[in-house]
Amino acid sequence: MSKKSKFFADDGWAMWVDGNDTSTIYLNNWLNPHGKSFMDIAIHIRGVNESKSLNMYIPFAVDKSEIEDVSLRFDNESLTRAIFSSMCLIDYKKNECTSELAYNGKTVDVIHISAVDFSVTPVSNGTLLQIPLEAIFEYLHNDEVYLIFRVPHKSISDVFKLRKNVGSLLTKIRDLIMSPIISESYGYSVRINEARLLPKEINTIGSFHRQKLKKAVVTISIGDDYEINDSSCYRIHRLEEELYKDFCPESFDTGSTVMYHWQQTLEENFKGRFNFYLNISRNAISISSFALYLIIIVVVNTVSGILWDLIKMIFGIY
Repeated sequence: MSKKSKFFADDGWAMWVDGNDTSTIYLNNWLNPHGKSFMDIAIHIRGVNESKSLNMYIPFAVDKSEIEDVSLRFDNESLTRAIFSSMCLIDYKKNECTSELAYNGKTVDVIHISAVDFSVTPVSNGTLLQIPLEAIFEYLHNDEVYLIFRVPHKSISDVFKLRKNVGSLLTKIRDLIMSPIISESYGYSVRINEARLLPKEINTIGSFHRQKLKKAVVTISIGDDYEINDSSCYRIHRLEEELYKDFCPESFDTGSTVMYHWQQTLEENFKGRFNFYLNISRNAISISSFALYLIIIVVVNTVSGILWDLIKMIFGIY
């Protein structure tokens, strides 16, 4: 392989509910190597009626205006079928703050955070998101709820960001000649509720250490030009293009997208550490190399022709 680019990000996320609950977090990464990447954050809470607030640390700066309430798209039965892997009966916007979904023999509320007065606070190099659950108890009809929203995934976008090659012109030309194949390698680690990766402001919060996060699921959606080390996956499938067509982030190609799923639970890891490592790679033919090869061939053929004509003229060859 001629040219290698290796970039890595190690993110520490945190999620906890202040109350008596059992919760699960789902992180779905929409990876766009050539543009802005996004992450959908879905949180499932059982026992919400005894919970005061939902708290989440995001390991990069996010403005409130950048948080998109994608649960507002749950009036689409095709979409809910894709997300919940089941047919859902939808009571869309049952009240001011929630919709209601019935599937697989149970009924849950979907909280629309855009209708809730939540707070976004800068913390160290990240953001603390706080959603007051007590304030919306009067709108809840079930003790089991989902929240789902989308944020720009800035640490992943930085991993994929183009870097300038500061080498000399001769070095660049040499690399192009010797390197027709470009090999890209990217690494991303997702660590949830791992104290050593979190800022002091989060670690000093007592309710964070009493959280009851039961399960974490990480999903990666990326075009099939890229390969992922999926040895730890429990599910791999193609994105259902028709079902997701109105849900994917803008400029995301659903036609050639593969989804990879990782899952960890407390039953498998009694320390409650949810660590996911993703190794992403891509091999591609360098268009610049082939363009340079073509130029070299044309120049060599032209010069060879001129030299041959000169030799014939000098030695009288006809």
